[in-house]
Amino acid sequence: MEYRILGNTGIKVSRMCFGGLTVGPLQANLSVEAGAEVIAEAFNRGVNFIDTAQLYKTYPYIKRALEITKRGDIVIASKSYAYDEETAKRSLDEALTELNIDKIGIFLLHEQESEHTLRGHYEALKYYLKMKEMGIIKAVGISTHTIRAVEAAAQMEEIDVIHPIINIKGIGIQDGSRDQMLKVIKKAYKNGKGIYGMKPIGGGNLIHSVEESLDYAIHIDELHSIAVGMQTKEEVIANVLKFNGEKIPDEVIKKISKKPRKLHIDDWCEKCGSCVKHCKHQALQLINDQIVVDRNKCVLCGYCSSYCPQFCIKIV
Repeated sequence: MEYRILGNTGIKVSRMCFGGLTVGPLQANLSVEAGAEVIAEAFNRGVNFIDTAQLYKTYPYIKRALEITKRGDIVIASKSYAYDEETAKRSLDEALTELNIDKIGIFLLHEQESEHTLRGHYEALKYYLKMKEMGIIKAVGISTHTIRAVEAAAQMEEIDVIHPIINIKGIGIQDGSRDQMLKVIKKAYKNGKGIYGMKPIGGGNLIHSVEESLDYAIHIDELHSIAVGMQTKEEVIANVLKFNGEKIPDEVIKKISKKPRKLHIDDWCEKCGSCVKHCKHQALQLINDQIVVDRNKCVLCGYCSSYCPQFCIKIV
């Protein structure tokens, strides 16, 4: 596994980061033990970096994976929607307590949209910076689906790490194109920011072109690391081998291809109906203010996701 220093932070991370959302209750909803074993598989294969968030409810999974592997070099990045000192303190205390750790590698303001939301969450950022001075947090930063937030964070001395969405089709970028996002990522990289990308497979919507999608992300030199969501040990094995430039055994590919998948609508869906309107297979309906998926009609093409303004549609 290749390792890189995350910008100017001094933190050494594996090129592949384990995306911690997918094993938890918001997606696969694996048991803590089963999810921890998937994470531990990645740790045992050289991955030393995992991304999570207060929202994901996956701290118990990571805690158990740390117990299984007994590795003390794992870099944990978490995120919260904290907006003032009180909510920031609460989110950090929750992470440290539930993970059973005294310090954490990275803490991010979750889903920042622009310079305006950064100003609105600045009191929380100040608290995280204070904890950084005390040595409890190693680096602070933001996660985002927007070009504007990357551009703003690239100019802020307070920001160490940026976690932006980037993939070959630009799925989930809310305010522009893939190439526009790549341009500001390069700018942030030149300014010494640590950058680890998210959603290289577009939240599962690029599941039919995984190899091409991962190749694209891996060849972006400005990404120190890339967070990949995984739900099975076979997916871990395949992705580690892919990042290492090694051949994936046919039996692993076969097992992954047989994994049942479904279209998943996140809880924060605003029910705008755009996905329903653009579904060519008429597999989506808006019924009683809920998006309903007809599993018999859905072909998991991922086409609908490109029309979702909030990036609520995933294939899991």
